[in-house]
Amino acid sequence: GSRACSSERSAPRQGRPWRFLPVAQPMTARPTKWRFGIVGAGMIGRWHAEAIRDLPNATLTAVCDHGSGRATAFGPRCACPAGRCELERFIARDDVDVITVATPSGAHAEAALLAARHGKHCLVEKPIEIALERIDAMIEAHAKAGTTLGGIFNFRYAPAAQLLHQAVQAGRFGRLTFGLAYGPWWREQSYYDEGGWRGTLALDGGGALMNQGIHSIDLLQWLMGPMAEVSAQVATLAHARIEVEDTGVAALRFASGALGSIACTTSLWPGHARTLELGGSDGTVSMGEGGFALWRFRNETPADEEVRRRFPAGEAVGASSPSAGFNAEGHRANFAEFLAALEAGRPPAVDGQEARKAVRLVLALYDSARRGGVPVRLD
Repeated sequence: GSRACSSERSAPRQGRPWRFLPVAQPMTARPTKWRFGIVGAGMIGRWHAEAIRDLPNATLTAVCDHGSGRATAFGPRCACPAGRCELERFIARDDVDVITVATPSGAHAEAALLAARHGKHCLVEKPIEIALERIDAMIEAHAKAGTTLGGIFNFRYAPAAQLLHQAVQAGRFGRLTFGLAYGPWWREQSYYDEGGWRGTLALDGGGALMNQGIHSIDLLQWLMGPMAEVSAQVATLAHARIEVEDTGVAALRFASGALGSIACTTSLWPGHARTLELGGSDGTVSMGEGGFALWRFRNETPADEEVRRRFPAGEAVGASSPSAGFNAEGHRANFAEFLAALEAGRPPAVDGQEARKAVRLVLALYDSARRGGVPVRLD
């Protein structure tokens, strides 16, 4: 049976060392089903639960909320009973093998570090954290504990994104010359007011770039390769009572020499479909929500027409609402790959170091913006 478990929500305490010594050994035998505990019972926690329930080699043991009682919505078997206790007690349960973290972004490190301390594998929602020193501490803690740390970038696992990645790897673009990440989204003022933590530097870590745009930024660097230099501007133009930007733009230079740009917002009513565009000397692809507005290559193959037919650009998923049109398919694929890595004894495709890359890029954008848009080098 479940013990009464929940955790207090709080900003990371200043001056606290983000390191814990492991006190438990990770399991060595592969379980029949990986037993999951979810830390965080908000909207994203519900997507974690749905993804876990659809995996044949996974089962959801329990969900930990922050004393809000929302974990009961996951069902009486999975939710912690009413009452409060330490987060550490929840993570230390002997009926949990993998912890997933769906708390506010700036509180991810606490759960991830406790997971390492108690010998639990850990899968963390995007962004994996909002400060590089905390991410590095998480990576170090799991490496020392012999446990696996993974990040969630569920949009990488969309079939259209996988096809685009395959085209890049096959060299179909010739020389890549330009990459664009455009997220013209809208959020009502109530989105920030009701969340309590949204729009704060301590727990959100940033706005349209760190929270909404990080998916597109991650896809751009995953497909185009590392960035060498960024120059950015940010502003808060359509919202009040927030500490972060609702509009951000950037000019990019990739290590390959290609150029690019980013524009991500929550300030464009009513919001519409995000676009990720890659182009080069032999082809251009424009990917919208779930499909392609353009898929053209100099050297066409018989499969190209089938790609265009099967993957037309879809509606603006999430453009005006954080949950509109969203489903758990990407999370399910992300979780399945993580478990496949555990069972094969290899790092997951999005491990701690891979999840760190997008955060590093966003922080470089903020650094540039604070200095008036001066270029910031990343290499």
